[in-house]
Amino acid sequence: MSDMTEEYRQQHKRRLSYMPWLYYSLKPKHRVWAEAWQQEVQQRFCQLETIVVGQDCFIAPEANLFAEPGRTVSLGDKTHIAANSFLHGPITLGNGVSINQSVTLDGGRAGIVIGDNTRIAAQVCMFAFNHGMSPDRLIQDQPVTSKGIHIGKDVWIGANVSIVDGVNIGDKAIIGMGSVVTKDVPSGMKVAGNPARIIGER
Repeated sequence: MSDMTEEYRQQHKRRLSYMPWLYYSLKPKHRVWAEAWQQEVQQRFCQLETIVVGQDCFIAPEANLFAEPGRTVSLGDKTHIAANSFLHGPITLGNGVSINQSVTLDGGRAGIVIGDNTRIAAQVCMFAFNHGMSPDRLIQDQPVTSKGIHIGKDVWIGANVSIVDGVNIGDKAIIGMGSVVTKDVPSGMKVAGNPARIIGER
């Protein structure tokens, strides 16, 4: 293999890491090396953390996946995770879930569940835990609670959205870019704002 060919391949790997949906439209000659590369990446994650990976997934090597025993991160078939994402279990991702670059998902104790074919845009944050806020104790000494976050199927969550602990988002909902979601979102609704409010129906 020539130096230019190897340099191109390394650049192509970086492109896939930040735009992993391209993995599924690779030409057959590129799919061969990309699948071998992904097998190595996924095996390394599975050896180091408590991670379950479905069929035909993509995980950027620059992703940060942390899954201690009892805090499993589980990926359904054809789910992809882009570079610079931070996932701390317990997290369950359905089939065809898209986690784009720089997403933060922390499952707390109760966990985060995301349904099939849901798209999570860049820099979304979900924290499935919260601190107490009593004024007579330091924040660092407050009790930590965790109710969990549940996202339905075929949901689109726009870039820079924040979702707090205890929120449930119904199937086919859309969350507008930059929203802060503090309450449940009914199925099929479009919400936006801080705090997020219903602005229409899908």
